[in-house]
Amino acid sequence: MTTYDFDTPVDRRGTASVQWDGVADRFGVPGLLPFTISDMDFPCPPQVLDALRERVAHGVFGYTDWRLGEFREAIRGWYAGRHDTALDPEWIVYAPSVLSLLSQLLQMWTEPGDGVVVHTPTYDGFRKAVTGLGRELRGVPMRDAAGLERELARPDTKVLLLCSPHNPTGRVWTETALGEMARMARTHGVAVIADEIHADFAHDGHRHLPWTRFVTDQGRGPGRWALITSASKAFNFPGLNGSYGIIGDPEERATFVRRMETGEGLASPAVLSLTAHIAAYREGAQWLDAARSYVAGNMTMLADRLRSAFPELRWEPPQAGYLAWIDLRALGVDDEALQRELVERERVAIMRGGVYGAEGFVRVNLGCPRSKAEAGADALVRALTRLTA
Repeated sequence: MTTYDFDTPVDRRGTASVQWDGVADRFGVPGLLPFTISDMDFPCPPQVLDALRERVAHGVFGYTDWRLGEFREAIRGWYAGRHDTALDPEWIVYAPSVLSLLSQLLQMWTEPGDGVVVHTPTYDGFRKAVTGLGRELRGVPMRDAAGLERELARPDTKVLLLCSPHNPTGRVWTETALGEMARMARTHGVAVIADEIHADFAHDGHRHLPWTRFVTDQGRGPGRWALITSASKAFNFPGLNGSYGIIGDPEERATFVRRMETGEGLASPAVLSLTAHIAAYREGAQWLDAARSYVAGNMTMLADRLRSAFPELRWEPPQAGYLAWIDLRALGVDDEALQRELVERERVAIMRGGVYGAEGFVRVNLGCPRSKAEAGADALVRALTRLTA
């Protein structure tokens, strides 16, 4: 079996990295050790790097059509092998990013002032996309099924924006929960947009189920739906700009493609993104399993250190992803004070829960070498220890 080196740090400074070089823009202080934006500090899988080198060596980067090559077939094969899910390649569409997919779908399926329902806490990109288009973001706590149905039943609610697995909490939705959401959406005539970009990072013991399993009539109805995602999170190439959507209804799909190619002028995709997707889905599974296992080790390390220092937190690692979502409310720590301790004394940058609408929480990116993860865990424990002394 091939082994992969996730321990050796890669210096990302000076590469225009949002996480590393952009830390001063967000926190006002340069040079902090960052655990913030959700990309990993690991190099891409070697299979992806080899495919990119080969494509670059070709030397010609002309206009490209995502429908002509192996892109859709690689996605179909990944869903069959990884998720035991049959997928019609004709359902697939391309877009530069998951948020651009979301924006187009919201413009297709809603009008200004319409309600878009999300689970809280909420990924901040959702809030920006929804409110930026003049739609009303309506939050429902994750375990409040009755509240979700009430919001979906409102006559001006048009979309359920589902994050599956959930960001920032890392929850993997069960078959029962997803089936109930599908029932509610059909009952109340609400479209579903399922963002599944963290799907391939579900940890052992938890199984992600694609939204396509919860639609009827071969994906064409009743009800509007779309699955939006990318290989970029799992295989760590978000900077290549590329994503795809799955839209079963042929008329909705044609409308989406027409809007992208005409109104947005995006007929040609980023060719290196196509190359990376194909290589990742065809050859990257072993690397992905190794990366998930390594990140799970980081999460266990953090859990052990938090449990030792603050057993009252009872923190457990997430079910998916490399983002640790930690509820600190039992400690009664002031969010502003914690931020000052981390930035000014520990020289560490961590995302506050308030960014996602949840004061008293923090989100820590542990998609990084163990040495960095340990430094972040120790800094958090020291800061909390001082504030609770």
